[in-house]
Amino acid sequence: MYGRADSLRMSDDQLSESGIENTPGQGRTPEAERIEPSAPEEFGLVQVWWGDGKGKTTATLGMGLRAAGHGYRVHMLQFMKGGASSVEAVRGEYNAIAALPGLSYENLGHYGWHGMADGSDEADHEVEAQAGLERAHELLESATEADLDAPIDLGAPPEDGMHMLILDEVLYAVDRGLLSEDDVHELIDAKPDELELVLSGSHVEPTYLEERADLITNVRKVKHPIDDGQRARRGTEF
Repeated sequence: MYGRADSLRMSDDQLSESGIENTPGQGRTPEAERIEPSAPEEFGLVQVWWGDGKGKTTATLGMGLRAAGHGYRVHMLQFMKGGASSVEAVRGEYNAIAALPGLSYENLGHYGWHGMADGSDEADHEVEAQAGLERAHELLESATEADLDAPIDLGAPPEDGMHMLILDEVLYAVDRGLLSEDDVHELIDAKPDELELVLSGSHVEPTYLEERADLITNVRKVKHPIDDGQRARRGTEF
């Protein structure tokens, strides 16, 4: 059995004999490359990330980071984000996104949670969720008008199109009655074929998307420190 260090020292003949040549990178650890504008060859699916566990936004952001690392243009629209009083008015991912080429975000929802006693007016959540829906359609129209088979300038505004669009917490907005299931269906129908559309949120299974989505992942909670009174922590929850 070859270890990682051994595989790095093996000759091409040894790689061939070991079968490692059939693995990505032929058993060698890839090195980071300069990010240049590029276009994906196989994008176009609809992804859904839901569940009662921590990590839905984290997972979609990680996927956005990976896509941006290949030079693809990625944009995230958040319908709502915030939380309890322990969450400060800053999110680490916003700072990181600002430093990464090709990845951008905007938050059009009320900075807080519908149904939570955070001092916000619940009516504001509905108005802002509708504004988020309108903005999502604008972004989809921009993507439709763009040539998604070609690279997009990494510093270009989302109005110039994107290869991946993440609609964070849009499913939670449906759970709370701020948007309808048909609203989400219409977003999917408006998606250009080459765009990767990622929908996240919801502690309730979005069965209305079973026939519409290509990938559905249930992020299930097994154990969470919040149940023992742990408050949101800087660097993990925000």
